[in-house]
Formats: sequence, C-alpha cells, structure tokens
Amino acid sequence: MQKTVVIDIVGLSTSVIGVHTPFLQKFIAKNQLTHIKPAFPAVTTTSQSCYITGKNPDKHGIVGNGWYDREACEMKFWKQSNKLVHSEKIWEAARRKNPDFTVSKMFWWYNMYSSADFSATPRPQYHSDGVKVPDCYTYPADLRDKLQAKFGTFPLFKFWGPTTSIDCSKWIANATLEVDKENDPTLTLIYLPHLDYCLQKFGVDFDKISKDLQEIDSLVEELVTYYEKKNANIILLSEYGINNVNHPIHINRILRQNDLISVRVESGLELLDCGASKAFAAADHQIAHVYINDLSQKERIKEILSKVDGIALIMDEEEKKAHHINHERAGDLVLMAKADSWFTYYYWFDDKVAPDFARSVDIHNKPGYDPVEMFMNPDNPFIKLRAGYKLARKLLGFRYRMDVIPLNANLIKGSHGTLDISKEYYPVLIGNQKRNNEIAAKDVYNVIWKSIFGKEV
Repeated sequence: MQKTVVIDIVGLSTSVIGVHTPFLQKFIAKNQLTHIKPAFPAVTTTSQSCYITGKNPDKHGIVGNGWYDREACEMKFWKQSNKLVHSEKIWEAARRKNPDFTVSKMFWWYNMYSSADFSATPRPQYHSDGVKVPDCYTYPADLRDKLQAKFGTFPLFKFWGPTTSIDCSKWIANATLEVDKENDPTLTLIYLPHLDYCLQKFGVDFDKISKDLQEIDSLVEELVTYYEKKNANIILLSEYGINNVNHPIHINRILRQNDLISVRVESGLELLDCGASKAFAAADHQIAHVYINDLSQKERIKEILSKVDGIALIMDEEEKKAHHINHERAGDLVLMAKADSWFTYYYWFDDKVAPDFARSVDIHNKPGYDPVEMFMNPDNPFIKLRAGYKLARKLLGFRYRMDVIPLNANLIKGSHGTLDISKEYYPVLIGNQKRNNEIAAKDVYNVIWKSIFGKEV
C-alpha cells in the first residue's frame, strides 16, 4: 500500500490559481491538473460523499448540506452522523482488501460515528443556559484532549461566522500532522476551509482575496513539504469552485406570496411552519429543494417558478433521475440557479418580525443555508461594540444573544452549487497520476484507490 494524502482546498478552481498562489503553480507544473465535473449539487457534503463512496446522491443519499425530514416535519442542516451516508466508504473497502489499512479523517464531513481509525470534526458544547462553547469531537475520544492541550481549543468561531480566519485551517493542519506523527495512517483526508469564506463574501475579486490566497498557498506548502518527506502520494482537490453572483432569489418569499407557506408567530416573531405549509424550500447555495405537502399544488408551483428570474432548471422526477438526485430525501422539485444567482432561506416580508436566530450564527435552526452569517451588520457603526458587550455578558456567565448578523443578502458576492458555470469554476484535482482532462465527481474515488493500491477498483 502507498501512503496517500488528500488535501481538500475548499473553493479552489483555476479562476483563482495564479500570481497569488506560487506554490500551487509549482505543484501543478510537476503534476497534472484535472477538472472535476461538479457533483450535483456542488456543495460540501454531497461532493465529499461522492468522492469517498464512488457513488452519486441517488445512491449515497446526501442530496445537499441539509434536507427536510418528512417524518419529523423538521428541516435538518449540517448533521454529523456518518450513518447518514448510505454507501460503503473507501476506507471500509480498503480495509477489506488489506486489514493493515488505516485512515485519518480530519474535518471531512459526516465525521461522527464513522468507521475511520482517527477523526476530528467541529462539535461545540451546548450548555443548558444556551451558551455555545468551542470544542471538537474526535475518535478516539481522548484525541480531542491531546490535540487541544497542544494547540489550544479548536477555534470554532474562526471556522464559521464573521471572525473566520486562516487560524482555523492552521489548527486543522497542525492537528492532522500530529495524528500522522503518532499513527502514520495509510490514507489521510484533510479539510482546509479557508478560501470558502473570502470567495463567498467577495467573489473572485483579487483586490480583496489576494491575502487569503497567499495564506492558503503557504499552508498547503507546509503540508506538502511534510508529506513529501514521508514519501506519500499527495492529491490536492476541491469540492467546487465559487463564481461571482449578484442576484439573491428569496424563494420562500415567492412561495409565501402565493399562499403556499405557513408561519406561526411566537413572541411577536415569525417562524416557518414546514409541517403546516403547502410547500416550502430548503435553500442551499445555488440549489433549493422544494417540498410539497399538498401535491395537488405541484403543477401550479412549477408554473409559478417558471416565471422566476434566476432559476436555470426546475427538476421534476425525470430531471432528478438525469442528475442522479432522485432520492427520497430530495425535494419534490429541485431548483438549480443560474450562475449569477443563489437562493436565500428568507421567508418573512418585514425584518421587524424576522426570527431571533436570523441575526445570529445559528446553522441548525435556520431552515436553509445562510452565507450572510460571515458578516457583521455593516449598517450599524456600533456593531463591534455590541458584539463586545455580548461577549462580556458571556464571560460573566449571563445569558446573551449574539445578534450581530445583517439581513442583507446582497452582501454575498460568490456562490456555488449550480452546474450552469464555465470550466474555470469547476473543482480541480492535482496529482501525479495520468488521467483524462476531466473526470466525474464519483470517479475521484478511483483516483484515491489507485494511489493507494496501484490500480483502480
């Protein structure tokens, strides 16, 4: 078996490789860059699941970063159990082939209760008073204590939210190297999220993202230098590229305008009532799953959506089959945005009655993905003072709500998920194997397998 390392540089595409990434350019010159035809949808959990199972979402079941649980009548985003992935993982097949095979799965998604030998993933502590404390979950369990004793507490608030920085990717890299030094796994999967932040905030605007590109380039160089000394095969890849957007589609507001969405008012604020709605959407970057409780409304909904500017494709059953997303978790209709557009989860018409979680970083309560969580409200000149006051309350042990996030979707300048993009925004795979110039997302599995065992499955 050949020791192999897969470094997932989130958001990397040829659109951003250049003068600000000198190491990546050198690495490409010595190896081969292949475009990956994006998974559908081209989002984190779906792409990663395709890579490690060699299957499409119709088989592995990961139809997005979240979906509607029809039995519980609840939207569920960013869950973490590996049992949600309904196909065999590459390390399970490799272990059958050679019992000495081991894997380190560092921050790749669905990382709790997996069969990986070593793993780590973000997992805050949620206290009974509502306080969220940074932490991570690991296997073996004591790995968490060893890593945090050496590198400090996992920087959760730099992993996501308005204070994201390279510090989080550095922590993940340091933790990964520590696991490698102690255990020397056959396969290592590393997740470096840094570019995801700046590209969604600013799009491909080098005046604003050059520093971030330089930071991730240097960090990747450190990892590659270490693993080259270990004679490992190194594969650099990404899950998607991020293209510029300027048109948020408030899909749930459109459905509500047509009397399809139900809300209930609690403490004067509006909450989306999925179970009572005739139809609603789970927005996820540039795709949206439309779940229809009243199927008599389906053709009417298709007619309504056909007139919405920014929607490239409305997928019914045949279209879902064609895009390999015909799984029970998928919406009754699946929407794909045009390249310049993306879907918000917003369902209220008046910001005064927006739910309390809307102005907070709250990925589990929001019925959809919210990239605006990466900003503090730019319209409030005292927003940093407000955040400081909230933090002081937290440190003093008082209840607090960090309600500093704006409700302005126009702030977002980059997105991903659609297939309606040019190749410069495709995810990439860079390694020493000879390959076609373009491969399917599920074929990344074979690239990793061949690196380990010398031939494809």
